[in-house]
Amino acid sequence: MIPAQPVLAAVTMLAFTAVLYLSEALDQFTPLDLDDDGIRPWSLDGLDGILWAPLLHGGWGHLISNTVPFLVFGFLAMAGGIRQWLAVTAIVWLVGGVGVWLTGGSPLTSHIGASGVIFGWLAFLLARGFFARSGRQIALAAVLLFVWGGLLWGVLPGAPDVSWQAHLFGALAGILAARVVARPSRREPRPLPGAF
Repeated sequence: MIPAQPVLAAVTMLAFTAVLYLSEALDQFTPLDLDDDGIRPWSLDGLDGILWAPLLHGGWGHLISNTVPFLVFGFLAMAGGIRQWLAVTAIVWLVGGVGVWLTGGSPLTSHIGASGVIFGWLAFLLARGFFARSGRQIALAAVLLFVWGGLLWGVLPGAPDVSWQAHLFGALAGILAARVVARPSRREPRPLPGAF
C-alpha cells in the first residue's frame, strides 16, 4: 500500500535521510567523534545511545548501504498515516535499542546505524497485513519478501563488525509494532437486534 499522502511521506523520508547525512558529515568533518555515542551494552553511559545510535553510521559506505532500504521501508510504513508511522518508529527505535543494550556484548563496543530501524520497518510491513487481516497488505508483504527477503539473514550472527542484535531486536520490535497498531480492515459483523 502506498501512503495516502505520498508527497508528504516522500518529503518526510527525504528530510529524515538528510538528518542521517548531516550526522555523518558532522562525525567526519568535526572532532566530535559521534560514533562513540552509540549503544554501549550494560553501560549506564551507553543508555543514551538508544536515542542516538540510529542517526550514526560507521562511515559513508555504511550510510549509503542503508539509504535505499531506509527510504523505501520508511515510505511504505507511512501507509497508515504519519501518526501510526511515528508510533511504529518509536516502538522500533526504543524497544530495539533496549534489546541491543541488553544483549549487545561488551560495554566497550558502540552499536550504531539505522539498520535496526530498517529491519523494524521491514518486519512491520511483513507482519502488518496478518494482524490487520488485509489481503492488500499481505500481497505487499509477499512482494517485499521476494525483493528484500535476503536481508532477514542479518538477524543471525555473522560478520564481526555488524550488529546482528540491532537487526534482530529491530525486527522483533517491528512485529510488536504491527501487533500494537494494526487494525482489521474488514468490519466485524454487527449483531442483530435482540441478539446476545
